[in-house]
Amino acid sequence: MAGLLEIHDKDGHPEHKLQLERSEVPFICGGCKELGFGLGYQCPNKNCNYILHDECGFGLQYRRPPTQKFFKKCDFQFHQQNPLLGTRICNICALDIQGFLYQCSHGDIDLHPHCANLSLTITLPDSNELIELRENTKSRCLKCQRKERAGKVQGLSYVSSDGKLCYHVACLKEACLDNWKRGYFQLDVLANEENKILALQNLAPNQVVRPSEGQSSNAMKGIKLLITFLKLVVSAILGEPFTLVSTLFQISQN
Repeated sequence: MAGLLEIHDKDGHPEHKLQLERSEVPFICGGCKELGFGLGYQCPNKNCNYILHDECGFGLQYRRPPTQKFFKKCDFQFHQQNPLLGTRICNICALDIQGFLYQCSHGDIDLHPHCANLSLTITLPDSNELIELRENTKSRCLKCQRKERAGKVQGLSYVSSDGKLCYHVACLKEACLDNWKRGYFQLDVLANEENKILALQNLAPNQVVRPSEGQSSNAMKGIKLLITFLKLVVSAILGEPFTLVSTLFQISQN
């Protein structure tokens, strides 16, 4: 994507070309209609809030199919709207597709542009352990506590190499959207430690996320590992680590 600093969304926003910039606040992508953070293609008119994920803008400009190891036999085509009748479900996050999508020519696989570009592996800091994007897992999701998502499309999961930490991509996207609606992705809100705990607890409702005096070293280590895992998968799903995400997870240092 290097060098693609400007695009023109002739159908969605014909008035101005969109420029690649970093958004300081969360946004709803004008292309895929999904929550976005960080880099995106924005209208230069300060009174206009039209913005696209960088992946949506790249797909719109070049219409190249994504590289996906999970769907190697698919011939993906980029579409600004679903060319087929009926509701389409993203095969990575298992959530409805409302706008831009990549669709297999066979019509059986659909992907959000942002989901199609998720990192396949993430390295845990200070170790050789990996968090992997997996198609099937025997681990229970930190949010829904199930091994599989309900529904015909199961979607993928981020799972630690030891299998102890797992998060469905769908559950994480839903939890982040919920945190955004609750106002937790605002710097003035996150300045309050209690709000950080509430936001983290919403991500992992059945886990201990609050460090406290008297906890054993193993318990503290477990909390730190959990929060590091959450930080990395949230950053992967939202696109990149940035101020709001970093501020949310600073609780791990307390």
